[in-house]
Amino acid sequence: MTEGFDFAVIGINHGHIHGQVDAMLGAGCRLTAFHAPEDDLARDFAARYPQARRVTEDEAILSDPSVRLVVGAGIPSTRADMAIRAMRAGKDVMVDKPGCTTRAQLDELKRVQAETGRIWSVLYSEHHRQKSTVRAVEMVASGAVGRVIHVAGFGPHRILDPAERPDWFWEPERNGAILTDIASHQFEQFLALTRATEARVLHSVEASVDHPDRPAFLDYGHAVVTGGGATGFHRVDWFTPEGSPVWGDGRLFIIGTEGTIELRKYMDTEGRPGGDHLFLTDGKGTRHIDCTDTPLPFGPRLRDDVLNRTETAMPQARCFLAMDLALQAHEMATGLDGGERPEVRT
Repeated sequence: MTEGFDFAVIGINHGHIHGQVDAMLGAGCRLTAFHAPEDDLARDFAARYPQARRVTEDEAILSDPSVRLVVGAGIPSTRADMAIRAMRAGKDVMVDKPGCTTRAQLDELKRVQAETGRIWSVLYSEHHRQKSTVRAVEMVASGAVGRVIHVAGFGPHRILDPAERPDWFWEPERNGAILTDIASHQFEQFLALTRATEARVLHSVEASVDHPDRPAFLDYGHAVVTGGGATGFHRVDWFTPEGSPVWGDGRLFIIGTEGTIELRKYMDTEGRPGGDHLFLTDGKGTRHIDCTDTPLPFGPRLRDDVLNRTETAMPQARCFLAMDLALQAHEMATGLDGGERPEVRT
């Protein structure tokens, strides 16, 4: 395996940080330090990754010449600033989604990335940490369903215990609206499957359906997108039923000119146990593919990109375009009835 390098973490507010760190550890890289102002989060993180020393100031990481990559899952509204500072310090960056929460942040990220030549990457866990999605992208690229003409992605979530959610979770100006945040997963998958280099949102909806005590919290969203000769419909929400054995029945439907693929990422309702189920229908018939043995290449590819200045984990333009689509969807969204959605500051 290719020799790894030292990396460090700034910001651990979202649990996705574990998947981000594990991706790089699995690629042979070394976690040496982390910065987090929250003592409770830091205590749990240090117990999970005892090899990493906690530093009181993030500048200790940014000024450390041995650190090649900075990984972060801070409060979403702070991620762009952290990434900009890291790139200016000569570091490559991998953040959790959403990589930013405003158009101004995205514009500045693009400008600084172009100036510095550093890598700005977003680990979209519903793609890069989900084996069935990785397998589907590989199959589509190999021509398994012909030319992709439509992608439908569904990202339901469950709030779990509202009292356990931090304040920033409920505040769109800190967390990003639902289409900026959760749906960025779906937009990135659409781009990966269609290989579109240009795309735009045709229609979008955001609404606060069932949280009257928190009217700014948008709990439902959907969007229609087009690009690469295909269209897509993507729906995200916070309405996973309590009886579900998983936090969300994530599903992906791919329609090609010669076949279709359906993913049940986290469960097969009333069917096979576990997750990562792929169902292919083509000219030969139908079949189920168990994807649990599929390798996850994002970490090793990002490692190689840092070392070789390549773009194998994700093209830089796609990383920016996925967030551009998410921001487009939020900016043009109407309410459920076609009227104005609740006023949301982001």
